[in-house]
Amino acid sequence: MTHPIAVLAGTPVDTQMGVDFLTGAGLPGTAFPLSAGPRQQTAFQISSAAEKQARALAVLRQAMEQDCEKAFVYCNSLSASVDFPSLARETGMKIVTPLDVYRDLAPRYRRLAFIAANAQGLAGIERVLLSANPDLDTLSAAALPVVLAIERGEDPDRLVERHHLAELADWFTACGMEALLLGCTHFPYFKEALARRTSLPLIDPAREMLELLQA
Repeated sequence: MTHPIAVLAGTPVDTQMGVDFLTGAGLPGTAFPLSAGPRQQTAFQISSAAEKQARALAVLRQAMEQDCEKAFVYCNSLSASVDFPSLARETGMKIVTPLDVYRDLAPRYRRLAFIAANAQGLAGIERVLLSANPDLDTLSAAALPVVLAIERGEDPDRLVERHHLAELADWFTACGMEALLLGCTHFPYFKEALARRTSLPLIDPAREMLELLQA
């Protein structure tokens, strides 16, 4: 019998996105959102380190009670705000986050753009990228209003146009960026719509996270 995989994310919406991604890969996922919505998740992420660790540990303990042995953290800013490696050691669970992918990704590029839900996510992604490749040049932007629009279910094409994401990608391209990292697990929602409007390669870490989870 296959053990369920705990999917941790910031809100019910992106947690369900993570569950759906695992389901599409033939894996059973169980949802464990840490907050009720994007604003509450941002507030959680700027709380004290002790509070964040305690909350995440409590959720992982709950997951273990439901027979989960692995956790799939489907949230960039959450991954940047909580020390999941220490929680993996404490619980004995295998925990995979987007930051694990970024460590391997950084040496492949010289100039990389990335967008995230909030500055917490940007800081965590930048820290991991530059630790892995100190010579990497980066440009970045936080876009919480985009996350809120996704949570409302706004049409992806309208979302891209209303938030000027193609223009943002054009600016990254003009500045010499080689690719745009979608540094929020909400953002694959508009990936196809944006890809039709830009020549800049778009990076979604989900597939490589899945490979790490199954390794």
